Amino acid sequence: MAERAPTNMDASNAILTIPNLITVVRFLGTPLFVWLVLAREEYGWGVFVLAMMGCTDWIDGYVARKLHQTSQLGRIMDPLADRVALVAVTITLVLADILPLWLLLLLVIPDVVLLAVTLYFFRGDADLKVTMLGKTRTAALMVGTPMLLLAKALDSEFTFVLAWLILFAGMVMHVIAFSRYMVAVVSKHRKLHHPADAQGDGSHASGLGRP
Repeated sequence: MAERAPTNMDASNAILTIPNLITVVRFLGTPLFVWLVLAREEYGWGVFVLAMMGCTDWIDGYVARKLHQTSQLGRIMDPLADRVALVAVTITLVLADILPLWLLLLLVIPDVVLLAVTLYFFRGDADLKVTMLGKTRTAALMVGTPMLLLAKALDSEFTFVLAWLILFAGMVMHVIAFSRYMVAVVSKHRKLHHPADAQGDGSHASGLGRP
C-alpha cells in the first residue's frame, strides 16, 4: 500500500523539521556571538556570526514554504529566536560600550509590556501573524547592530553614521509595530470575550458618517 502523503494537519504538528532545525542553529548563534564579543573581543567574527544568523532567518522560511514544512512550533520559534537574538545582541553591545543603555530600554520595554498584556489576556500566545512592518523592523535592527561592530573593527566613521541611521529607522518601526500589536491584542480579546461591545463599537463608528 502506498504511503500516505502528509497533510497540512500533520505538518502543523511536526517538531523535527528542517526549518525548525535551522531555527535551533540560529538560537545557538546567540551565545556564540556573546562569547566572541565579550570574552574574545573578536568583533569581526561577531559580525560574521550575526550575518549567518540573519541568513538562517531567511533560509528557514524559504525551506518551510518550499518543502511544505510549516509547523505550529516553527511559527512560535521563529519570532522568538529573533527577539532573543535582538535582546541578547543589544545587551552584549551595551556591556561592550558600543550601544547606549537607553536604546536597550527602548527595545526591551515595549516587548515586556506586550508580553505581559498577551499573557494576561490569552494566558500565552495570541496567535497574531507577524507583520511586514515587524519583519522590516527586525531586519533593520539586525543589520544596524553588526554594522556598529564593523565600524568599530574598521574604525570607519562613515560605517558608524550609516549604522546609526539604520538603527534609528529600526527603533521607529519598533515603536510603531508595538503600538499596532497592542491594538491587535486588545481588539482580539474584545472580540473573543466581549463580542457585543465590539459589535456595538463598530455600529457606532459606522454610524458616525451618516447624515
